[in-house]
Amino acid sequence: MFRYEFMQHAFIAGTLVAIMCGVIGVFVIARNLSFIAHTFSHIGFSGAAFAVYLGWHPLYGLLLFTTTSALAVGRLGVKVFRRDVSISVVLSIFLGLGILFLSLSTKQASTMFSLLFGSVVGISIHDVWELAGLSAIVLIILCFGYRMLKFDSFDPLGAQAAGLPIRLISVGFLLLMSVAVAEAVQIVGALLVFTLMTIPAAAARYLSQSIFKMILYSAAIAVLGVWLGLILGYYTNAPVSFYITIFEGLFYFAALGWYTLREKMQAKQTILASVQKIVE
Repeated sequence: MFRYEFMQHAFIAGTLVAIMCGVIGVFVIARNLSFIAHTFSHIGFSGAAFAVYLGWHPLYGLLLFTTTSALAVGRLGVKVFRRDVSISVVLSIFLGLGILFLSLSTKQASTMFSLLFGSVVGISIHDVWELAGLSAIVLIILCFGYRMLKFDSFDPLGAQAAGLPIRLISVGFLLLMSVAVAEAVQIVGALLVFTLMTIPAAAARYLSQSIFKMILYSAAIAVLGVWLGLILGYYTNAPVSFYITIFEGLFYFAALGWYTLREKMQAKQTILASVQKIVE
């Protein structure tokens, strides 16, 4: 399997993007921005269609549209953008633009199909370097802003009382998330960005109360899902995105089941301890 260059590229790119999505996903979940990640993926698809129409690399269109929309959301305010009507209007406009550009660039229909459903095995070495650079930028910025972002994400009232630049942190994180979405689209497709952006982080939330451990678990779950998806996709010729989604979903339900079992056991232990105190 690894004797083929396209599989080597797929594993490298998939691992890089999975780590990045696993890390940033913890903060996406904490800040309740899953819906915006979903919106960015659809907007990014329209940007990719626009780029293909102009003869650009799809990633440039993805980044252009997602970062622009991130700045727009930051300008309007997340609370305003959370309204169902606003989301529907924005999605409708950008999906309409995506359909228009797609119809104007019929020669690249296969490229757009890949961006909708993902095509990690079709990534070139040039794409790998681009994804590596973007992933490194996102992770480095997250490392430098980790303390402020953690404070604002998990204790927003405390962060506001401490005088942190809340608006700047919010807009900065939206920009990072828009870049992460643009990268994830190339791995799992615009329709399945939720797979890497939210499911590993949601599973990690059930495995630990420590934020640092959540990040480690989330990244590990994302990477493992991508690896298993690539291996099974290679041997069965089924879509890699399908396997990635299935495994990430299984990891989530396994984590949820373990959390539920642990809570029940702790409740039983508490009851037994109370009964023993009464008897004594």
